[in-house]
Amino acid sequence: MVKQLQYLYCLTLFTISPFVVKAQEKDSTTTKRDTIPIRLSPEKPTLKIGGALRFNYNLSTWKKEQVTRGGDFGLDMFRVNADAAYKKLDFHAEYRFYSKTSGGSFLKDGYVTYHFNDSTHLQAGLVQNPFGNTTYNSHNWFFNLPYYVGFEDKFSMGFKFHQQRKRWVYDIAFFKNAMELDFGDKTEIDPSRYSYDVAGRNKEVNQGNIKTEYLLSPNKKIGISGMLGGVYNLPTGRMGARWAAAAHTDLNFGKLNVKLQSMYYQYNLADSSQYKGAVELGAYGATYEVAQRALLHTASFAYTQPVKLGPVSALTFYENFSYMDKPQQGFTDTQMNVAGCMVSAGNLVTYIDWAAGNNQPWLGPEWQKGLSSGNPDSGWHSRFNINFGYYF
Repeated sequence: MVKQLQYLYCLTLFTISPFVVKAQEKDSTTTKRDTIPIRLSPEKPTLKIGGALRFNYNLSTWKKEQVTRGGDFGLDMFRVNADAAYKKLDFHAEYRFYSKTSGGSFLKDGYVTYHFNDSTHLQAGLVQNPFGNTTYNSHNWFFNLPYYVGFEDKFSMGFKFHQQRKRWVYDIAFFKNAMELDFGDKTEIDPSRYSYDVAGRNKEVNQGNIKTEYLLSPNKKIGISGMLGGVYNLPTGRMGARWAAAAHTDLNFGKLNVKLQSMYYQYNLADSSQYKGAVELGAYGATYEVAQRALLHTASFAYTQPVKLGPVSALTFYENFSYMDKPQQGFTDTQMNVAGCMVSAGNLVTYIDWAAGNNQPWLGPEWQKGLSSGNPDSGWHSRFNINFGYYF
């Protein structure tokens, strides 16, 4: 079966490119799973409405019936995003529609930006956390392990101040809490959301982030990040704490991009009676357990080759590896590896991924405890995945 999947991967890679639909030109280097908001002209009121429609094919080795029928092909998501600007104010919002089993519809991010000048701005709303390599610490469609524990492309409710001074870049942020949908007194968060947030009996509150980067050159940067916040326990009304720190690099060498990151996080819960050494996180309509403390190391490499294959303008080949080291006694570590290619053809972007995981909830049968205690007998499982979307 593995040889059959490998053959299918190679066959798809070399046959999909010439048949992609022609679309108007777009900077495909910013079109990962999400596009980056564009700074519009401040000279007069402007509004841009966009979005994306994405479909997904996947074949997962641990799903025997799915393998028997040759995988499944269906809807990934539809999204609408809006960007507006006037003078020093910008607005950005993105709303997504998934299947009911994946959380249904929800706001991915949304905020207002005030530009003091070209190098300094302040954002308010559902804002991306300044932590680690941003906007992404990965190149593939699945992201890397930090995303699944709430530390890659994560958004929270609060304020973020950004400033660049020559070669130094600073981000300082305060987040009151995760995205809140129900303002009840002791209401658990709704897991129908994009970012992985603390769920169940606990809530994220009063979080501070600091991130500093030094530009070795315009396309090479190194940095450090820190986060400190509270964890409010609903049954007891007591406050716990959580913190994280990371060192990271994002380096370009011609057509090669290298992202390296090492981080540590820790939760000190006010009530740990329900989860032994774990905390509950939720997103996409479901929750699972995550180790209360861990080291995460990621190494991501991507090589972009411009081509002229009909509408195809570039092929980006990548190899992304993540390792989650859990120091708790009796806990099994988690690993994840994604190798693949992004095919850019105007507004049509296709990801062809061979994703493998060991105790990774999305890449194997260990859903509830894969990222917490894990299963020492789990072994590696893989998923061949093709995601293609039209971005407008």
